[in-house]
Amino acid sequence: MLVIDLAPFPTLTTERLVLRALVPTDAPALFAIRADERVMQFIGRRRATTLQDASDLISVIHAGTEANDGITWAITLKGDDTLIGTIGYYRLKKEHYRGEIGYMLSADHWRKGIMGEALEAAVACGFDRLGFHSIEADTDPLNVASNTLLARHGFVREGLFKENFFWDGVFRDSAIWSRLAPR
Repeated sequence: MLVIDLAPFPTLTTERLVLRALVPTDAPALFAIRADERVMQFIGRRRATTLQDASDLISVIHAGTEANDGITWAITLKGDDTLIGTIGYYRLKKEHYRGEIGYMLSADHWRKGIMGEALEAAVACGFDRLGFHSIEADTDPLNVASNTLLARHGFVREGLFKENFFWDGVFRDSAIWSRLAPR
């Protein structure tokens, strides 16, 4: 079984980004993103309604990291420490050397290549530092932007589960994507 040690927390840098640990002062920016209907449209989780919702999520993320059961990075622009999104492995299948990646980005930063840059950094960390054999992403098939992003970055759609997800009074489909470690 895969053994993961997330200490010290791996800060990742790219040409334009710094991916760092979330901190309590990120709560207002995280709240703004998770309260945005456009961002949450395909997430399948309730939108944040209070600042406390964001603070509680940061606490849950920290607990997962401390237990080596998941990791989420705050996405920031170099030179500006303001959180503009998140990306991370929130579900680990250690017995299968597989992590499930998820991400979200403030709508103000869509269509600028930011998430692709963050995705490549997180994938490299997943393979190189965390030791994954494969990385999984579970998307709504109607989320064209996310599905296009994954395909552009080497993920392959493995399957489509019909009406396997009940959210907001509707049964929804799930597309399962994966990318294998380089050999």
